[in-house]
Amino acid sequence: MIGNDDLKAAVGAGIVSEQQAASLVSLAHSRNGARENLDPGVEPFELFKGFNEIFIVIGLVILSVGWWGVSAAIYTSSITNPQQATIPFGLVGATTIWLLSEYFVRRRRMVAPAIALSILFAINAAIALTAYFAEPFMVAQEDFGSLPLPFALGTVALLIYWFRFKVPFAMAMIAVGLFIVAILFEATQSGTPSSPKDLFLLSAGGPFAWITLALGIAVFVVAMIFDMSDPHRVTRRSANGFWLHVVAAPALVNTIALSLLSQESTGSNAILFGILIIFGIVAIIIDRRSFLIAAIGYVVALAATVFEGNGAMTTILILGIVLLLLGAFWEKIRARLLKVVPGFVPLDRLPPSVGLDCYD
Repeated sequence: MIGNDDLKAAVGAGIVSEQQAASLVSLAHSRNGARENLDPGVEPFELFKGFNEIFIVIGLVILSVGWWGVSAAIYTSSITNPQQATIPFGLVGATTIWLLSEYFVRRRRMVAPAIALSILFAINAAIALTAYFAEPFMVAQEDFGSLPLPFALGTVALLIYWFRFKVPFAMAMIAVGLFIVAILFEATQSGTPSSPKDLFLLSAGGPFAWITLALGIAVFVVAMIFDMSDPHRVTRRSANGFWLHVVAAPALVNTIALSLLSQESTGSNAILFGILIIFGIVAIIIDRRSFLIAAIGYVVALAATVFEGNGAMTTILILGIVLLLLGAFWEKIRARLLKVVPGFVPLDRLPPSVGLDCYD
């Protein structure tokens, strides 16, 4: 381990400059935080580093509400076209948030403000772009032909924001933005979904569920690319993977589970139970608990569908016991599971297991 004395010696020897040494110390401190005292194998998750970050987030929210409140009060009463008046305020808001991100994200490396700023940037960019490109009268008549372009441009703007500030949560919003754009584009071609279930039911008339399934698979693949590039989970690449898994897991589980539950047959329920087990195995192998969280609700729904009364409650009780056992012995279970995975699985690019020596 390189300590402060080593850095001072490196500066004295002319190997690095004082500014580079200070940057290294700042980077080391920013990567510690909540991860510093984590046991090996514990999946890192960090929403904020201290209450000061919550304090700043509250200030950002109040600032945004005040900005749009003052803007609305000034311009809606003096301009005949409030839609066009919204454009400059959205752009000014997005620009201001970008400048705040330069300080709170790139310089201070704060976690909670980074999430809040990415959300506020997306909202302001979407408002400005939608006000410029969308046609309110078309939307009022359920004609969404003017919406895909502004939402697509908003997603691109968010991607540019991510390239600059590398906020992991922004990656999840980009994935959701792609989903919204795809659904809006298809709605302009084949009509709007008759109900929200059409977004997940493969048996529905439209292609929306297939779009959801395809995007879920694509997001999962990108998440695994991030994960496998950082198997020890010490950089932001792992955090990007985490948030993408949060989006991918519901898209995959919802589509498959709702489609099978809608058939209301013993065979489909059995298939669903088997698929949920597969999702659980995949979650353990890749060491991501988000897949299990997405599947838990459907285990409860399946229990309520197949069993009645005490049978459903017994199944839910067993589920609770299983989850507690997984939480307590996750690494040992994962280590034994990794011993029997096929040889084509690149174990060296997955998080190492510390429960047992699974590489014997």
